[in-house]
Amino acid sequence: MIHIKKISELTGHAGAVYALEQSETADCFYSGSSDKIVARWNLKALCSETFSAQMPGIVYSLCLLPAKNILLAGTSEGKIHVMDLAEKKEIKILQNHNQPIFDIKYSSLHESILSAGGDGVLSVISADDFSTIKLIKLCKEKIRAIAIFENFAAVACGDGIIRIIDLKELKVKNEFPAHTGSVYSVTFSPDGKLLLSGGKDAYLKSWLFQPETSDLQPATSIPAHNYSIYSIVFSPDNKYFATASRDKTIKIWDTGSFDILIRINKEDFEGHNFSVNKLFWSKFNDRLISTGDDKKVMVWEINS
Repeated sequence: MIHIKKISELTGHAGAVYALEQSETADCFYSGSSDKIVARWNLKALCSETFSAQMPGIVYSLCLLPAKNILLAGTSEGKIHVMDLAEKKEIKILQNHNQPIFDIKYSSLHESILSAGGDGVLSVISADDFSTIKLIKLCKEKIRAIAIFENFAAVACGDGIIRIIDLKELKVKNEFPAHTGSVYSVTFSPDGKLLLSGGKDAYLKSWLFQPETSDLQPATSIPAHNYSIYSIVFSPDNKYFATASRDKTIKIWDTGSFDILIRINKEDFEGHNFSVNKLFWSKFNDRLISTGDDKKVMVWEINS
């Protein structure tokens, strides 16, 4: 049995919020919005901080490079804006896509950055000098999300297929028909043994990952929501995971049993009014952060 309490509703964005990311300090995080603003929020004070960055396009994705104190922002223009957080200034603009960038992930093992484009291209960029290493055309539809575990990346594609990329060879090692319609979200469990995916078909699926063969073995398939599943995150201790949907709800699940533990909605918990677009589970006091089309960023306390 778990208990949920909304401890804060952070407002300030003037448009739908699509991106959440850890900051360089554990007690803060960033958000990106259709208002073209990247904002920084403090989980101790439960308020916005003075940092904000104006982008030329909608901010769909954010990625922190912790060792370099760099924040990457992917926009509707297909550009990645590279921001030096210490200097509080933009130092570079990368453009490997001609469509919006829906996700950016950093591989510290390979010192590379992966970006997912609406043009169906997976871009691989050097985290050292931000040069382009390789562009991989994966599908004709949009790429929505990337999950990385050690030498592999799982890529959520608009043709309903999850593709496994070998990050050493930089090529597709395997592909698996996963969802009817687009795959919107993928995430590895902290130990890398499990991959979760969510799609336009509103199904939550789990896959047993075998790195030796780059294989995904289907484990569970659950009609989890009423509409598309946009985001999936594990709790820091791996006991739970959360899903966010276009149906305006967040669901908390038991990782071991895949039982639904609680459904966070507007009526019972003063949850979101519209689509929930992104989740972030912070290690700071185990806070779950959610955001969506209602322009709000909500902070949830979860106790078992």
